[in-house]
Amino acid sequence: MPEQSRPAQPMPPTEEVAEFLRRRREQIAQRWADASLFRTVFTVSRDEAVEAGRAVVEALAAVAAAGRPEDADAGAFAVVRDQLARTADARSRAGADAALISAEVDALRPPVTELLAAELSGAPAEHVLECTTALTVLMGTLRLVVQDTALSAGRDVIDRQRLQLLEVATPVIRLWDGIVAVPLIGTLDSARSQVVMETLLNAVVDEQAHFAILDITGVPTVDSLVAQHLMKTVAAARLMGAECIVSGIRPAIAQTIVHLGIDLSSVLTRASLADALSYALRQQGADIVQRAAHATAPR
Repeated sequence: MPEQSRPAQPMPPTEEVAEFLRRRREQIAQRWADASLFRTVFTVSRDEAVEAGRAVVEALAAVAAAGRPEDADAGAFAVVRDQLARTADARSRAGADAALISAEVDALRPPVTELLAAELSGAPAEHVLECTTALTVLMGTLRLVVQDTALSAGRDVIDRQRLQLLEVATPVIRLWDGIVAVPLIGTLDSARSQVVMETLLNAVVDEQAHFAILDITGVPTVDSLVAQHLMKTVAAARLMGAECIVSGIRPAIAQTIVHLGIDLSSVLTRASLADALSYALRQQGADIVQRAAHATAPR
């Protein structure tokens, strides 16, 4: 008797899913373009949303073809991480929290699962279940990638905002021709001390200042690290051709500096910002005349 032909063995589930994603890439991208995750980001052109969807589908197909649908570090995801970062960042700026973004990514799964089930309608139930499970794992991995990307983007935003706050909290005031001042308020740490130095030196160059005043009246405490940063700032200002004056050293801070054994003998200090300004003006040849008390009295 002739040998009966054996039924063709179905492809491994991950390969089946990869082939399905490539075949249905355009249809999936069109459906995703109307999903919240893409629709609210690409509001100018729907074609942009479709193109973004195609890129994500291609990445998913490549990950599935590699047989590791659970691998969030797969190289194929690196191709779309920038796209996912922009998408997640835009949703975050629109007020969406991590839970909502996660739900929006999860909402991308049903349209794809429906298409897969329709394609495998005649396949054995066990194979359909295996392929559906592989697709579910793959979409879960995509959700992890989006969440991780959103967190990284969020940290970048926080770092930028923190730097902007430091810059805003370190204003430079032009007191007179050739005289600038940086009034400091609040706690000084290494990061802020570095911003103070950069801000002051830039002001010295921009204003062609001969005197730079660091007023620390509003600084509650000074430790050895902050004192060292101040001394470095003074030294750097001298190298730029400006004399740096530290004003507003309160009694508690003076005692702390003495107890720490920090030598500020090379640093020019004044009790207040007014005293520092008066010194700088005199050094530039300006005469300061104290108005008589009766001259300002009301008649």
